[in-house]
Amino acid sequence: MSNTRKTLRRTAALALPLAIGLLSGAVTPAQAATTAPAPLSCQGKTIDTKAPIHYRTETLIKAPLSKIWRLQTDVERWPSWQEPVLSNERLDRGPLRKNSRFRWTTPVPATATTPATTLSITSTVHQFQRGECLRWSGPAIGEGLAIDNGIHVWNFTEVKGGVLVRTEENWSGAQVEADVPTSTRFLGMGLEAWLKDLKATAESHC
Repeated sequence: MSNTRKTLRRTAALALPLAIGLLSGAVTPAQAATTAPAPLSCQGKTIDTKAPIHYRTETLIKAPLSKIWRLQTDVERWPSWQEPVLSNERLDRGPLRKNSRFRWTTPVPATATTPATTLSITSTVHQFQRGECLRWSGPAIGEGLAIDNGIHVWNFTEVKGGVLVRTEENWSGAQVEADVPTSTRFLGMGLEAWLKDLKATAESHC
């Protein structure tokens, strides 16, 4: 497989426009190879870029960075603004920081190969740069379903009109990798819902 094709495969959001450009001659293979953005990072660390299951998305939030950051890092209050988060408990004390750990639960629907269940996710913060980025990872375990590890990166950038929030995550494990398209779809749905809820809550006046 060529480098260009690997790049297209790894950037699902860009795959269709790039393919159209290549077919029309408007985009050369060399241009296509450089179109894909670099992985999101926090203090130099990214997701597992070799993992077959990964998803990236972003949104502009018209709210102060301080409010967005507070919502995202006060993990115990996630259930108050994210309907998919059933519970979240800190496994240590104090403000969220490097090496902080938290355990949270979220329901997942049945697929063709796995039952509906509730995942218990134990996350450990590895990188933490206040107001700029977060990176955590951890396994997710449910009845009949296991994700051996997920690595999640968040970037926050003040821009004209608000804050650009970008996020990227990968999953790994034999069970989820047995059906990469379905796993990727559910990962994407989860991240899109997360950003939608974060945007709505941060932009509200409460």
